[in-house]
Amino acid sequence: MDLLAKIKQLAGEYLEEVVFFRRHFHATPELSMKEFQTAEYIASRLEEMGISFKSGVAETGIVAMIEGQNPSSAVVALRADMDALPIHEQNRVEYKSAIPGVMHACGHDVHMASLLGTAKILNELRQQWNGTVKLIFQPSEENYPGGASLMINEGVLDNPRPDAMFGQHVFPGLPAGKVGIRSGRYMASTDEVYITVKGRGGHAATPQLNIDPVVIASHIVLALQQIVSRNATPYIPSVLSFGRIIGEGQTNVIPDEVKLDGTFRTFDEEWREKAHLRIRETAVFVAQGMGGDCDVFIDNGYPFLVNDERLAANFREWASEYLGRENVEELELSMTAEDFANYSQKIDACFYRLGIRNVEKGITSNLHTPTFDIDEKALETGMGLMTWVALRELAARQKD
Repeated sequence: MDLLAKIKQLAGEYLEEVVFFRRHFHATPELSMKEFQTAEYIASRLEEMGISFKSGVAETGIVAMIEGQNPSSAVVALRADMDALPIHEQNRVEYKSAIPGVMHACGHDVHMASLLGTAKILNELRQQWNGTVKLIFQPSEENYPGGASLMINEGVLDNPRPDAMFGQHVFPGLPAGKVGIRSGRYMASTDEVYITVKGRGGHAATPQLNIDPVVIASHIVLALQQIVSRNATPYIPSVLSFGRIIGEGQTNVIPDEVKLDGTFRTFDEEWREKAHLRIRETAVFVAQGMGGDCDVFIDNGYPFLVNDERLAANFREWASEYLGRENVEELELSMTAEDFANYSQKIDACFYRLGIRNVEKGITSNLHTPTFDIDEKALETGMGLMTWVALRELAARQKD
């Protein structure tokens, strides 16, 4: 039996166990930087497999190593994120979250379970491949500054340094059994914008005696929309949106200040810096021009995510070998963000999407929703394909 067929066979054999892993993670979700029980569970499974690992990286992260033959010949890293979201699950399933207000609504339970399945396959076949595979179980993808940057600062990309890195993420836009990839720039940078508009509050019936921060804030939001529509270069996609406005007044009380919270996203670092400056200047100019003032704080988040052209091309070829070319889709540019981008800025990296949709089973909800779920058959694809891609990249690196 050739290696590809053997991987597929093992992925099928391990599916039931990996589904169990996923359901355990799903029922016991933990928020960012609080993944202590999750880390303990991963550690216990790695111990059962006889795989060496280091825990406590960036508080709750785990880094494991699987060595094949000639382990120093090449190194490939595989990453899974661990944290859940502050969402109250509405699904009626036996593995529903047992933690009120916390849910794996972004599929990180799938990512961890798949990587554990990949570890089992790689470990069983370690006499049949050359090189080393580094498994990275990463905390806090959902919250700034992101677990990727924290793990990088603690040396996750050293000793040994990976030649390449892969990450997979569930995607409700694709049916289970399919995957998606995009070469080059794929996901946007993401920054949080916080503006405090300052005025002078008072009775709503006497606005002439006040400096109304609600009106000023409204003008600021409208003025800032021109940052993208009138300043961004057309070939650099950008988004500036505000999702939260707080003015603690009443029907007849104008407050002293209003807070605006938003996000700015783009795909170019030079333009990103210019846009930050323009946001600050515009907000202050509008506020002061209307008799008030404002403070602007922009929290730099994740950089944009770049899929290495060579690695993405290889992934497209190897995924076609494993799944059939008809099951490998081209993805569109995405304004969503991922802290895997921090790895992609440091080493050759490839971030691809794992289909999990099943219309017949009613599994169609989007990410970050209280009814999100997956077709668990996708776990078989997830662990098998990640194994195949890792081993093909190891072989390619040694030929180079």
